[in-house]
Amino acid sequence: MLLLAIESSGLVASVALMAEDKLIGEYTTNFKKTHSQTLLPMMDEVVKMTGIQLEDIDAIVISGGPGSFTGLRIGAATAKGLGLALDKPLINVPTVDALAFNLYGNQQVICPIMDARRQQVYTGLYTFEGDEFRVICREKAVGISDIVEEINQLGRDVIFLGDGVPVHKAYIEEHIQVKCCFAPPHLNAQRAGALASLGRLYFEEGRFESADEHVPEYLRLSQAERERLEREKQK
Repeated sequence: MLLLAIESSGLVASVALMAEDKLIGEYTTNFKKTHSQTLLPMMDEVVKMTGIQLEDIDAIVISGGPGSFTGLRIGAATAKGLGLALDKPLINVPTVDALAFNLYGNQQVICPIMDARRQQVYTGLYTFEGDEFRVICREKAVGISDIVEEINQLGRDVIFLGDGVPVHKAYIEEHIQVKCCFAPPHLNAQRAGALASLGRLYFEEGRFESADEHVPEYLRLSQAERERLEREKQK
């Protein structure tokens, strides 16, 4: 099985190619450029360096949200365009699932937190039982205080990762009541390699869709939509 993975849900842009259980190419950047500038050139470079023909891929793994509205739309448009052109299925992997999969085999509760602003995070709770990836709590948008309280009630050691860590680390350290730690920089952000690895498992479980069917999961309204609703309420 040959998979192309596309990650554009946050600040990181990342593309990877995985053949069976071997990661054969990955290109990741996290430096102030928009995904519309980076994704296609990165994909082209990975394909050239590995000598793979896009026509030979079996499926496209896409980070399906939650995350940046603009980033998700760019990633979805890229994946859907390729899927339609190549007649390949899409494997929609929730962003926080793939982020948690960075910490494969970790015995603590894994809590990805992506900054959603206004003291909110996109998050979920995960763990590994041996080699099996377990979802304790599926992806959601909640206040940082809510997820910290949920972890306190769970009563298990936890490791945090994601771009929400630097934003909310002080609050976490002040209010967490269980033993906690934070992932190191090389494991803290989205990676297409982890996305491809988890996407392969989901594909084997029959969790894939056509390019036409794919819709990003935003979990909440965009800022523009929220402001429009507020204006309508005030009329």
